[in-house]
Amino acid sequence: MSQRGIDMAELFTLENVFTLAMLVFLQAVLGFDNLLYISIESKRVPEKDQQRVRRIGIGVAILLRIVLLFVVIQAIAMFQQPWFGIHLEGIVEGDFNVHALIVLAGGGFIVHTAIKEIHHMLAIDHLDGHGGDGNTRSVGSAIAMIILMNLVFSFDSILSALALTEVFAVMAAAIIISGVMMIVLADRVADFLKKNRMYEVLGLFILLIVGVMLLSEGGHLAHIHLGGYPIEAMSKTTFYFSIGVLVLVDIAQARYQKKLDHERAASQAAH
Repeated sequence: MSQRGIDMAELFTLENVFTLAMLVFLQAVLGFDNLLYISIESKRVPEKDQQRVRRIGIGVAILLRIVLLFVVIQAIAMFQQPWFGIHLEGIVEGDFNVHALIVLAGGGFIVHTAIKEIHHMLAIDHLDGHGGDGNTRSVGSAIAMIILMNLVFSFDSILSALALTEVFAVMAAAIIISGVMMIVLADRVADFLKKNRMYEVLGLFILLIVGVMLLSEGGHLAHIHLGGYPIEAMSKTTFYFSIGVLVLVDIAQARYQKKLDHERAASQAAH
């Protein structure tokens, strides 16, 4: 048997297939917040271009994720070693590496985006269709932002993948499979939000929590201390619990509003 045949046989072992399934599942779980961001970002371009923006953005991001995977494998020490430090004792302290800076920048940008979108949604001029010009993007800039944030979100999934396997082909296959799933799901999430506008508020607050989680994770990676107190990373359990509470509150509020509308209609009919 040729060396190529041996390599292929070794690639499709039961262990690698199981690891691939685990990685695809992991990518899907970690990609939920990414899908939400993609759906919100794509709304900023004309409706006829939204699907194209999502597909091109995710497609290019898949290729760049594979490149990033290769770079991280080759230079993982550089991403983890401190790049510079701030040591103002009792005020702010921290040692920043590349990984921490990327996560902090991504978290800060997502918090900024979520707050800006919530403010835009609550503005009075949002009702009459004016004042939204400053909130639009060109197709190129929207694609660029989707690619950039996709790479920010991919760091955790890549580092998690490295903890499960050292086989590059398995990790690359997981990225491609999950990317194709993301392209399909991104259209469905965007259509769902478009048809159910009341869930936009829920989505934006989930995005806000995602940004806070990334900021806490970046602060933990950089060992930041503010006022002598360390910043601890938000656990995934806390994150998903917070999301669950938000969803339950939204469901309860929707049902309560429906009850109030019914009572109002009954009261008007009685008079």
